[in-house]
Amino acid sequence: MSVPLAIGSTFFGCMINVVFLELLVKQDPGIGNLITFSQFLLISLHGFIFTAKCGTKKPSISVKGYIVLVAMFFLTNVLNNYAFDLNIAVPLHMIFRAGSLIANMIMGVIILKKRYTLDKYISVGMITTGISLCTIVSSQDVKKTVVHGVVQDTSELEDFFWWCLGIACLTSALFISARMGIYQETLYRKHGKHPQEALFYTHLLPLPWFMLLFSNLKEHTLMAFESEPLPYIGFGLSSTIVYLIGNVVSQYICISSVYFLTTECSSLTVTLVITLRKFASLLFSILYFRNPFTLYHWIGTLLVFVGTVIFTEIPQKIQQSVTSTQKTKIAKKTN
Repeated sequence: MSVPLAIGSTFFGCMINVVFLELLVKQDPGIGNLITFSQFLLISLHGFIFTAKCGTKKPSISVKGYIVLVAMFFLTNVLNNYAFDLNIAVPLHMIFRAGSLIANMIMGVIILKKRYTLDKYISVGMITTGISLCTIVSSQDVKKTVVHGVVQDTSELEDFFWWCLGIACLTSALFISARMGIYQETLYRKHGKHPQEALFYTHLLPLPWFMLLFSNLKEHTLMAFESEPLPYIGFGLSSTIVYLIGNVVSQYICISSVYFLTTECSSLTVTLVITLRKFASLLFSILYFRNPFTLYHWIGTLLVFVGTVIFTEIPQKIQQSVTSTQKTKIAKKTN
């Protein structure tokens, strides 16, 4: 796979994934854990065959070294999934997750005792303001509570309480994910980077933990099979199952491409690709599904992504690249 193809696959896979995610969440807001389990299972099967060579290849990093990483990875995914079941709309979910730099910066200051330049603090301030603005505006239009696909006869106060709990889940997941990134950085510094191996083991090792969610998985699996068949292109399968297959396959395309990019490109380039991917996915979700998005949402979103670009020093890198190219051309003319 080439770098341009990997970048294209990342964007294409993510766009398709957003479509299927929206369709799934609209049919069953509580289906998040089933989606994650299905994704983990597919990636684990693929990794067992092609990365672990059916168990014959020993890992470069000990399994014990992956356990803490896997625990945080699993908890982050579960918390993000439950947010969908707590009146959190997909666009707000995506905006929140785009603010991971804030959590990374805070964790870096607390744990690694890092110090940052003024532009970093300004960018994080922009990101925090953007997410806060989107969250405050969204709190004024909270969805009705849905259980098993049925809208509940709940009061506005009850709906708002569950929404606040959803925000708490997203916030907790954000900081756990940031701590996971620091632990992963330490692990790779000690043992070297092994992205495909990490992809395999971070999806394989959590599978037994899904037994704790067995009743939830069983309940939503039965609901998935009992959903209305998808006409014409569903081959008689229920619509939820078709959407789930589409989501899992597109997620694999997206995440495997990102892991490939981590071995071929700088971390800055990968961060830029992921940031642009999130922004494109958000726009696609809003336009395609006509999700409610006010002027304040747009301002908040713009603050988040401009702040992210400033944090990753994209303008400076572009300027350095242009200056370097100009110096090379001048040197060639001189010679």
